[in-house]
Amino acid sequence: ISIRSGFSTESSSGTIIIRTLNAGTKGMSGELMFSTGTTSSGASGSISIGTGLTTNGESGGIYINVGTTTTDDKGGDIDVKGGTTNGNKDGGTITVQAGNTDGSTTGDGGLINIYAGYSASKTGGTISMASGYGTKMSSGSILIRTLNAGTTGVSGELMFSTGTTSCGGSGSISIGTG
Repeated sequence: ISIRSGFSTESSSGTIIIRTLNAGTKGMSGELMFSTGTTSSGASGSISIGTGLTTNGESGGIYINVGTTTTDDKGGDIDVKGGTTNGNKDGGTITVQAGNTDGSTTGDGGLINIYAGYSASKTGGTISMASGYGTKMSSGSILIRTLNAGTTGVSGELMFSTGTTSCGGSGSISIGTG
């Protein structure tokens, strides 16, 4: 099945909108599911989401947002997991990489920002990083490092810092082995 918008020789190409409509006074709005089928021999199909190449202007962004709830219910989750294998191979990898720049005089590499949520009445959200455990051998490593500098400049900084406080002690930094 192929779905595509119309092209234009002078202006923008057409838009494709896939959406479910609003629910009534009772019930939920409809689900959007993108899924490939199973296979008994070989890899199952992949799902690719991307924006196109541009020769004049910024490339398009990709945005994934969970909607806001206006009641006393929990906000929705985003769950990203690599594939699991039942065989004697490695589990799937998750790679998050910011964009490169090939400019010869200016332009920094892209940023990766990770923020937990704030709270207006209680404690802000936590950022938790843990390596995988091994039931028979070692647990995984966590590597935090900056890479080497080029021919001019210094290598990047590593900063571990707690925030300020107006009441009580500021947070501690603990480093220890098991």
